[in-house]
Amino acid sequence: MKVLVTGTAGFVGFHLAKQLLLRGDEVVGIDNINDYYDPRLKFARLAESGIAEESVAWHTEVQSLKYPGYRFIRMNLEDKHELLSLCNKEEFDVIVHLAAQAGVRYSITNPDAYAQSNLVSFLNVLEAARHNRIKHLVYASSSSVYGLNETMPFSVKHAVDHPVSLYAASKKANELMAHTYSHLYRIPTSGLRFFTIYGPWGRPDMAYFLFADSILNGKPIQVFNYGKMKRDFTYIDDIVEGIINVMDKPAEPLATWDANKPDPSRSTAPYCIYNIGNNKPIELMTFIKELESCMEKKAIVEMKDIEAGDVISTWANVDDLINNFNYKPNTTIQYGLRKFTEWFKGFYPVEKVTKLHAEEVPH
Repeated sequence: MKVLVTGTAGFVGFHLAKQLLLRGDEVVGIDNINDYYDPRLKFARLAESGIAEESVAWHTEVQSLKYPGYRFIRMNLEDKHELLSLCNKEEFDVIVHLAAQAGVRYSITNPDAYAQSNLVSFLNVLEAARHNRIKHLVYASSSSVYGLNETMPFSVKHAVDHPVSLYAASKKANELMAHTYSHLYRIPTSGLRFFTIYGPWGRPDMAYFLFADSILNGKPIQVFNYGKMKRDFTYIDDIVEGIINVMDKPAEPLATWDANKPDPSRSTAPYCIYNIGNNKPIELMTFIKELESCMEKKAIVEMKDIEAGDVISTWANVDDLINNFNYKPNTTIQYGLRKFTEWFKGFYPVEKVTKLHAEEVPH
């Protein structure tokens, strides 16, 4: 297939593009390479994909030196004309939309960034899908949409009407916008609620990354809610496998959908929502102890109160993944953290100075 992947300088987009290329798909990647976190890591991911930093320029197509089927363009998705022109020229089969402004706490201090990156950009992606006969639009949502919901495990059958951060609200808005376009224009759309992704080449604003950096450099780590947090940590390879499974099976209308007893994850339109999580929540202190073991160094822990926008626990019900794709994320935290720390120690062997935003608790 010919696939447009947005956010290919990002954590998930980088890994997804690589797997699609390895299986023989043609990939066009776009990213604006903003400075929400250190752009050097983003350029390093691109270099790993055969895209040389010195060749990257705005609106200029760069051919990968490593993968013949991969081309990259630096572009802002807020630029509707550029995006629609690209999609009209390339005639993509599928769009996988991963680019977004991430971060729960950052959305409290920088709300405008979420309106542009997560709402305006997503509308432009929907318009591109509408006008270019896209066979399937797959997009990243988030476990953050569950908000005040305390029924565990989180199910796509649950209502998600009470977000506790603007980031979560923007992701819920994406799901609503996608449903509208699926209903009006019969565009197959699938939203993926990711649960706390970790692994090599990860985001440096995430807790496990900040913890590893502090442990390596003998600095204290801040643990919120006094460590009484649980997260459904999901390894990057499991996320990518889940995306590809969903991508290859376009959403279809549910013939048995009942408006009197509506299933929030399905519709009379070609619309689906899936959780992708490990289905095994882990206490944060257990996670930290495993990270200490992998780093071979003890952490200096500072306990803190819970922060605004945080949720106590996340836990993914993945029954729909199992039933529809015979697939369930299963990478253990021991294996995943070992792979992450191996990469981390190689990439950051000495104390460094990077531009990080404080996101001490994972989401």
